[in-house]
Amino acid sequence: MGTPTLNAPALAVWESYQRMRTRLTGRLNRELSQQTELSESDFEVLDALAETQSESVRAMELRCGLEWEKSRLSHQLRRMEQRGLLSRNECAEDNRGSVVTITPAGRAIAAEAKRVHEDAVYRYVIAKLTPEQTRQLGLISDIILEGLTESHK
Repeated sequence: MGTPTLNAPALAVWESYQRMRTRLTGRLNRELSQQTELSESDFEVLDALAETQSESVRAMELRCGLEWEKSRLSHQLRRMEQRGLLSRNECAEDNRGSVVTITPAGRAIAAEAKRVHEDAVYRYVIAKLTPEQTRQLGLISDIILEGLTESHK
């Protein structure tokens, strides 16, 4: 049995979604950068570190949580460490790994970036949808994510 093809209405939905995703991501990234001087990647790392219950996180745990490749995270952490947003130290339990700690400067900018990001998401997404549309968007997202998780196993 061959792979199903998209019919015209399904293709139109997909193309609209792609345009929306690209434009929304661009807008969110520009606002974040203009107001905090952080990139989307900077924000992802700092937000993950700021949300953790402990002071430090193993780099491997951070990488898995972000679903990033090892080299991408390593380069990102190096750049952020140079800017004083975080520090990296050897892991006491495993000399091959490292432990990442958010600095006070990193924590402060992470809080500001979270506010900027949430304000923008509200303006561009949540405020444009009815409560029912917002609920439906969540359900649709969960269904697609579940399918991606199952196909990744």
